[in-house]
Amino acid sequence: MTHDAAQSLFDELDDLLEQERTALLSGNLEKISSLLVLKEALVAKIGLLEQDALAPLQTLQKKVANNQILLDGALKGIRKAATRLAEIRQIRRTLETYGEDGQKLVIEGQVTHKVEKRA
Repeated sequence: MTHDAAQSLFDELDDLLEQERTALLSGNLEKISSLLVLKEALVAKIGLLEQDALAPLQTLQKKVANNQILLDGALKGIRKAATRLAEIRQIRRTLETYGEDGQKLVIEGQVTHKVEKRA
């Protein structure tokens, strides 16, 4: 592969990493998913290059690391939100309190879904 063709691959990867960063910062998870497919194909092409042609990857490594930090943060936020939603659902179903004896007491609640029809 020529030097220009290899540089084109690196430029394309640089552009994809910028798009990924923008999507991560804006919370656009669908865009991140679509970029992943493109990035995997591009990395596979870069993997076919000879060792001496891979020097430009050093400059892109920092972008990849920064995007990974952003992605880890997004995943952490998603996990925390899911945990919080589970806690809220649990609160709606039960009430935890303490009895006169100081022991924890769980009062089960009833969630009823009613639809009232009016004429």
